[in-house]
Amino acid sequence: METAVIITGLFVFAARALDVSLGTIRTISIIQGRTLLVFLLGFVEISIWLGVISTVLAQVRDSPHLGVFYALGFATGNVLGIMIERRIAMGNVVIKIIARESAERLASEIRKMGFPVTEFLGRGMTGTVTELYIVCPRREFRPIMTRVGRIDPEVFYVTEPVGTLGSGKVPPALPNKGWKSIIKRK
Repeated sequence: METAVIITGLFVFAARALDVSLGTIRTISIIQGRTLLVFLLGFVEISIWLGVISTVLAQVRDSPHLGVFYALGFATGNVLGIMIERRIAMGNVVIKIIARESAERLASEIRKMGFPVTEFLGRGMTGTVTELYIVCPRREFRPIMTRVGRIDPEVFYVTEPVGTLGSGKVPPALPNKGWKSIIKRK
């Protein structure tokens, strides 16, 4: 394989990985209703794609290896997009914790962290339980669950994404960093 083909292939790979990563974040942003972000990501994504696809189509007959670079860039972009989205953790999540004896202490500790906690009494398979509902920014999930795990490592929990927050007390968020400080939220 010639040096020019390898350099072109690496360009195709990197550009395709970038545009697919942006597409993954754009898709998640569509679900969250982030209109401006979706618009900007879509514009950049398709601009990159047009450059890549025109390069590949013009040269693939003479250099079929470019198709492999294109496919590898696509696959890598999917993985990178997921990793990036997890890192920036846009949106909110509901954490539902089901606890027995530790429920009161868990609720108290989570409230000390600045998050509202709603408690429900219920009956589980083996007796009375307390279910704690916490709505928080996704980036706060790990710190909350780290504290919960220190108090009760055996606690059961489930998370759900939040589509829309209604009126009332909105859970606090960390100071805006990264994209959140640039792009107005819905």
